[in-house]
Amino acid sequence: MPVLRQVVGDTLRALRMRQRRTLREVSATARVSLGYLSEVERGQKEPSSELLGAICTALGVELSELFAQVSQSLRREEKLALTNRVALVGNAARLTPAPAADGGSAANVQVHSLPTVAA
Repeated sequence: MPVLRQVVGDTLRALRMRQRRTLREVSATARVSLGYLSEVERGQKEPSSELLGAICTALGVELSELFAQVSQSLRREEKLALTNRVALVGNAARLTPAPAADGGSAANVQVHSLPTVAA
């Protein structure tokens, strides 16, 4: 499951990089410390809505556009995770049984039921 702060950070970094702007430029315009903005972009800090609004304003992007892009990224990552889980389950069904401890094959192991006792 993707972590929201990481997806938000990746999306903010991508927006900034597309504009060919530096962290320093955006942090100055948004009035956010350079270090904090860097931590937000790396997914280490979860920004408040006010901070996100200031960063989006500095990038010239509406907050709703940021959330739309984050939503698309989350949807892709969730679908990928689901596909990987299904593939793992499908592969597990194809595994062959391990050999029995006595050296025989697991297919030759006999199962005996225990007698039931009436209460």
